[in-house]
Amino acid sequence: MQDIVVWHERGGWSVDEIASEYDLSLADVYAALAYYFSNRERIDRSIEESRAFVEEMKEEMSSTGTERLGKERG
Repeated sequence: MQDIVVWHERGGWSVDEIASEYDLSLADVYAALAYYFSNRERIDRSIEESRAFVEEMKEEMSSTGTERLGKERG
């Protein structure tokens, strides 16, 4: 459901595009968006937490990779 919200609200995809691309019914996409608009604050917070987690993991992987590279060269 969060994916549908991101595609629609942040990616600018139309409901028809989402339904067609992911083989969903229009009713399913509209239901997901209706749920989102009824629970916007909680879902936005969850999306932001997920985004922050991904960024944190990227940073950790980047620093771990840099450390490994330094050890391999040294």
